[in-house]
Amino acid sequence: MVLGFVGNALFSMRFLVQWIASERQGESVIPVSFWYWSIAGSVLMCVYFVFRRDPVGILAYLPNSCEGHPRHPRRSRTVRERSSG
Repeated sequence: MVLGFVGNALFSMRFLVQWIASERQGESVIPVSFWYWSIAGSVLMCVYFVFRRDPVGILAYLPNSCEGHPRHPRRSRTVRERSSG
């Protein structure tokens, strides 16, 4: 159960990271660390649901675990936009 709480806390940290970064920039931004918190929390939550043998939880967090991959469409677009300008 501790693994589930830790995973949920890590996943929730992405909200605070984005909020703080956006306040500092004065506009809505998604910092790179947002993705690290998201991936770490998603992986831990997915592992937690695998141990609980909960297919609904696994399917809910498995796609989030892959979104930090460099070839993920959303991440690739963000990196391209940042490099171009």
